[in-house]
Amino acid sequence: MAKRVLAIGIEPGSADYSTFPQLTPELVRSYIEAQLLRLRDLGYEVTSCLIDLDETAEVVVTAVLRDERFDCILIGAGLREPKTRLLLFEKVLNLIHRLAPDAAICFNTTPADTAEAVQRWLKP
Repeated sequence: MAKRVLAIGIEPGSADYSTFPQLTPELVRSYIEAQLLRLRDLGYEVTSCLIDLDETAEVVVTAVLRDERFDCILIGAGLREPKTRLLLFEKVLNLIHRLAPDAAICFNTTPADTAEAVQRWLKP
């Protein structure tokens, strides 16, 4: 049975690119899709959970965590930066802790190194 991965990140259209002017929502979306495809090619079952920056984020993450069991949960770099998202990051992390206590948690550093982040904690 394939290992199950949940990838949580900010919906690219909702992200602030002021500190990374070379990135666009389209480019970030293509990085995300390429990494999810790469994970699938490596043998993982992957669920993507892109969230907005408002109150619905908690509801969406809670629903996914209650509906499925995951071996590893990736929290994207966009959710951890900038500091103004600290409260949302804490809420997501605590939801994971409460609803998926057996899942490994990992972090990517860019939209392009998701597979490496997952592979640090989970072999297919």
